[in-house]
Amino acid sequence: MTDRVNLRPAEMKDAETLIMWRNDPETRKASHNSDEVIFESHLAWLDASLSNPSKRLLWIAEVDGVAIGTCRADRIEGAWELSWTIAPEARGKGFAHQMLSKLVRYFDEPLLAEVKADNMASIKVAERSGFVLKRSGNKDGNTLIYSRQPPQKS
Repeated sequence: MTDRVNLRPAEMKDAETLIMWRNDPETRKASHNSDEVIFESHLAWLDASLSNPSKRLLWIAEVDGVAIGTCRADRIEGAWELSWTIAPEARGKGFAHQMLSKLVRYFDEPLLAEVKADNMASIKVAERSGFVLKRSGNKDGNTLIYSRQPPQKS
């Protein structure tokens, strides 16, 4: 498959698209917080996220100029935690793997991904992108923590 995904930094003008994807029932089911988000709260979150690139980075994935997903990196102790969403109309086309494979190249630090144990699509994307299961993320075992070490420097 040809890599057709491009990543660009998210902007406030992406707010409506991002909230639509965030509130999609399948996205909510796969999210750690499955509550529907109201637009005003989303705008405040997006503004705060875009204003603090040392703690959070946010991208829009596009194919031929059409937005097909988003990915986020949150700074945590000594690593970046990645998360991603594919637009409902773009699911099942291999874009998540292309997006995540491109995203990991931005970092030379350890990466983490916390995935719900029943989210097989994201588990496959994480593993295919070089992430390795590290541990269960909570006592119930319904969350899995994946990690990816930075490439070795020659």
